[in-house]
Amino acid sequence: NLGTPDAPTKGALRPYLKQFLSDPRVVEVPRLIWWMILHGIILNTRPARSAEAHSEVWTDRGSPLLYHLMDQVSGVQAKLEQSLGSHVMVRGAMRYGNPSIPSVLQDMFTAGIQRLVVLPLYPQYAGATMATANDQFFRAMMKQTWQPSVRTVARYFDDSRYIEALARSIETSVAAMEQRPETLVVSYHGMPKRYLMEGDPYHCQCQKTTRLLRERLGWTDIDIVTTFQSVFGPEEWLKPYTVEEVARLAEEDGKKRIAVVAPAFSADCIETLEEINEEIKEAFEEAGGEVFEYIPCLNAGEEHVAFLVDLIKENIHGW
Repeated sequence: NLGTPDAPTKGALRPYLKQFLSDPRVVEVPRLIWWMILHGIILNTRPARSAEAHSEVWTDRGSPLLYHLMDQVSGVQAKLEQSLGSHVMVRGAMRYGNPSIPSVLQDMFTAGIQRLVVLPLYPQYAGATMATANDQFFRAMMKQTWQPSVRTVARYFDDSRYIEALARSIETSVAAMEQRPETLVVSYHGMPKRYLMEGDPYHCQCQKTTRLLRERLGWTDIDIVTTFQSVFGPEEWLKPYTVEEVARLAEEDGKKRIAVVAPAFSADCIETLEEINEEIKEAFEEAGGEVFEYIPCLNAGEEHVAFLVDLIKENIHGW
């Protein structure tokens, strides 16, 4: 998965943000200009703000993203052992922060793995997510004298099993609400619009995920809209922005009850628990909305784990 700081502190956030925002896949700006902005402004101001946000979602188990990843790993390991035996080794790693991809791979190489499947936990492909995760994996592989056989798992934004797991999760959450929402906001992590113009398929894959979800749910009493969150920097990003759209739904459309789900995230993290369930919720309520419901990510739910196991089995077929 993407990554997390080691602690919700300014000291831990600075190296994490430096690694994350130094990635040319994440920020496509001329390197010299970006280096000056990053080191002259961002790393001197953002760590403190980010630490405050992380501290609001940190738990006794630590970072939500990390413990959800570890729960996913445990669930997948148990199911694979049931069908394939105890010789299967499942590990979780982060593109940024710890446990790092190189360190986890080294443990696997030391254990003597012969074949390796890499599963980036991003349903929709984007250069700034799936591609950079694979980049980091292959950088680590380049340092190995002996390399095992390798397969990487592709995006799964339109896989019927993924859509089914999402739909059932949403149906279960809505059924538990006192009143059905008037609108379901399907919020994806944003990216600069320029990336779409340059050929990144992420926007189109997000739109298709929503369309397939709408078809599967078959609701006639709840509107379903696609939005994009986590805007950063001055340039235009994919629209509509989630924070603006939820306010518009309340102010212009008179919506009083909405629910928000985030299918681009395989596990709850700072962007869902703090940004959606606090900042975006606040924008809706300040605009006149009354009931805001956040529907959790699939995390280590039974159907999600079963789907991930199926993906892995398909990718080891023939080995």
